[in-house]
Formats: sequence, C-alpha cells, structure tokens
Amino acid sequence: MSTEQAPESTLPYPPIHKDKKFVVLSDWDGTITTRDSNDFMTDTLGFGKEKRREGNLDILADKVTFRDAFREMLASVVANGHSFEECKEALKKNIVLDSGFKNFYQYCKEHDIPVVIISSGMAPLIRAVLSNLIGDEEAKNIEIVSNEVDVYPDGKWEIKYRHPTSGFGHDKSQAILPYRNLPNPPTVFFFGDGVSDMSAARYADVLFVKQKDDGENDLAAFCTREGIPHILFDNFNSALGVVRRVVEGQTTVQNALAAGKA
Repeated sequence: MSTEQAPESTLPYPPIHKDKKFVVLSDWDGTITTRDSNDFMTDTLGFGKEKRREGNLDILADKVTFRDAFREMLASVVANGHSFEECKEALKKNIVLDSGFKNFYQYCKEHDIPVVIISSGMAPLIRAVLSNLIGDEEAKNIEIVSNEVDVYPDGKWEIKYRHPTSGFGHDKSQAILPYRNLPNPPTVFFFGDGVSDMSAARYADVLFVKQKDDGENDLAAFCTREGIPHILFDNFNSALGVVRRVVEGQTTVQNALAAGKA
C-alpha cells in the first residue's frame, strides 16, 4: 500500500465492490477502444500528432506532468474553435470498441466480476461513445471513474481534473488502493496502454498492457524501464484467456505474470 498522501478528489467515487473475489479496472481510451479519443481530437482537431507525441515522450522522460501536457492537448482543440458537442459527435463517428471487449464483458457479467472504467478522459465523452457502441442499457451498468468537463457560456470548454493537485490530473492508483484495505482484498486486474496509466501500474495484482501497431507503446516502455511485471495483450479476446484461467483456478497470478504475454 502506498504511504504517500492521497491527492484530494474534486469528484465523488462510486462505492468499491466489497466481497468480490475479482475486480476488473480498465483504462478506456486506446484500451477498451481501438483508438484514444483524446489523441484523435488532438491529431485531427488540435495541434496535431507530432506535437502530441512530443508531449507523450516528455511525460515518459519526466520533463512534464501528464496533467499539464494533457491540458495543453485539449486546449489546442478549443483554440481551434471546436465546441464540446462537436467533439462528442466526431468521436461517436470515429471511435470503435476493441474487437474482444463485448465477449470479455459478458464473461465478467456471468462470473460476477465488476468491470469499472478508470479514465483520464472526461465522463460525458466516454458515456456518449460507450452508449453509441454497446447501447444505453449496457452502458449505464458500467461505472466510470474519470475527469469531468467545464463548458462555458461562450462555448469554450476545459477539462476538470479529478485530482488537480496531482501531476496525473487523475491518479488512477486511488481507484485501486481502497481494495487493498479490505479485510479480504480481491484480485485486481488492471488494463491500460499509455502514459495516463503509469499511476496505476504498480498497484494492480495483474497488469495487462495493450500492444499497439502504431508503435505508441508508452505504458509498456514505462513498465519495462521500471521493472513492473505485466502481461502484453493484443485485444480483450486474448486477455480473456488469461483472466479465465486465473478466475477458474487453472493458473496463479504469479504464473500468469511470468508468462508475460496473453
């Protein structure tokens, strides 16, 4: 358990899932979806991919915080005159689910395993895209712990960070650590892909890191550098095989991590 003082949250948390043997916490952008929606907005509506990647690499090199680099990304979209509603519609048209997520989510439902989205994005965008992809009924049953957005009368908008005093803006470890304090803590599976997941990487029992064809494997690079055990996966179908074996007692967490690949 972390000995550092927890950053104060400006937003409420849903109750943690007590008395569960397993819990899935997952990043949204680029993990459950095939493309990061905030990257998409920045690349197509903001200052572009080249400057965005410079910011990502600066985060990895500890030259700048995720909070500040991410705010700059989103500000570039606003500076180009794009309203929040325009961005929402663009994402609904262009963002799609990981090919295996529906099967993965169905397995978790059948085995009483909560699935919670832990995102550095903004809840209204996530809700809109999630509902568009899996339907309102299913979407409303998935909890989202993320940042929010402030939209102003003049049409401009900006991100409202959950943890504005943290360099992460949303320190995702704070969604995992409460489970560590339970008398009988569950096995926590965490899924991520990028720099926004660095704050959670050390605290999951089983960390799944998504591999990207475009070479933007920032979380994998961070975990390799820091010596954090993790499992590389291509999509949720391959990850499901590992989760199923752990849940059904066919393998241990230690052996799953030792394999290193889903």
